[in-house]
Amino acid sequence: MSLRKVFITLCVIAVASAPLSHGSEPLSQDTRMKLVKTLSGNLSPKSVLSSGTGLVSAHNMMYQHTVTIFDADTLELLSTVKDSVDLKSYGFTKYSGTYRGAPVEGAFSPDGKYLYFTNYAMYGKGFTKEGHDTCSPASGYDSSFLSRIDLSTYEIDAVFPVGSVPKVVKVTPDNKYILVSNWCSYTLSVISVAEQKVVQSIKIGRYPRGIVVTNDSAFAYVAEMGGNRLHRINLANFEHTYIPIGSNPRALVLSPDNKILYATLNVSGQIAAWDLVADKSLGKAKVGNAARSLDISSDGTALFVTSFKSGTISKVRTSDLKVLQTIKACSEPIGISYDAPTARTWVACYKGSVKVFANE
Repeated sequence: MSLRKVFITLCVIAVASAPLSHGSEPLSQDTRMKLVKTLSGNLSPKSVLSSGTGLVSAHNMMYQHTVTIFDADTLELLSTVKDSVDLKSYGFTKYSGTYRGAPVEGAFSPDGKYLYFTNYAMYGKGFTKEGHDTCSPASGYDSSFLSRIDLSTYEIDAVFPVGSVPKVVKVTPDNKYILVSNWCSYTLSVISVAEQKVVQSIKIGRYPRGIVVTNDSAFAYVAEMGGNRLHRINLANFEHTYIPIGSNPRALVLSPDNKILYATLNVSGQIAAWDLVADKSLGKAKVGNAARSLDISSDGTALFVTSFKSGTISKVRTSDLKVLQTIKACSEPIGISYDAPTARTWVACYKGSVKVFANE
């Protein structure tokens, strides 16, 4: 046998014996969502979040004063963490006693050690003016705190002062900064992980909410929900420019290659796509009434979107924004997160449950 034939034969054997690649698996755009389980109990989740490493957290506002953490694979409850803290023990000497929070949204640290969560308000001595959904910096509502859970103990081990009615929190992939959008302060708090304190407060405008950060940690995008634009913030110098995404942008997600940004437009019930390379709109699509949260599949071919007033979740093809599937999920679905290792979509139902859907 010639050397050329031997080489070809060896190549064929190698290919035949190689494990199936991701390319042989169905794309997310070609699968259908199917309910796997409804998780209930002491839940009133404002949001739900996959760590991508085996955990999913639900953040239960002031109705339960807890963060619940589940095993993403078995769907079993791992821990229920109370939001109560002794602020004085963390160096905030003007406070005394135990203070309760109100978990809104969470962010896992890139190293997998921590879960950060925002508190809509704090409850205890010295906090006298709880925040409100309609507000401005002139309203004088109490400032709040960001809490950190040590995932090795499931206990709060740090707190950080932020603005009034903090909503979304994100940790930059390089673990340098923690970003928090402050709804009533109209600002973005930038917390240095190394210094363990706020190092910048950036003015955003009316009702800052959704945040995404590029994979290289160079830029953050922040939704100004009270307007019609996103803020593109250079994390090297904190200068920012704008993207006219559409009215009332709420939640944001980036494509895996970071070339396209997707946003929910709350009042119109739409999703919008923006090409970050060409700096232009790629269009909009209607998904339901009051589009709230969204996430994207790991292969980037499908979006998952909640519509709060419609009670639905929608699966949308990213290539043309076509709605592929709409499911009546529950009353007031509000948060959503795609868990890549299991290819499951988790949905936070505000009235008291979490729904888990397989993509088959």
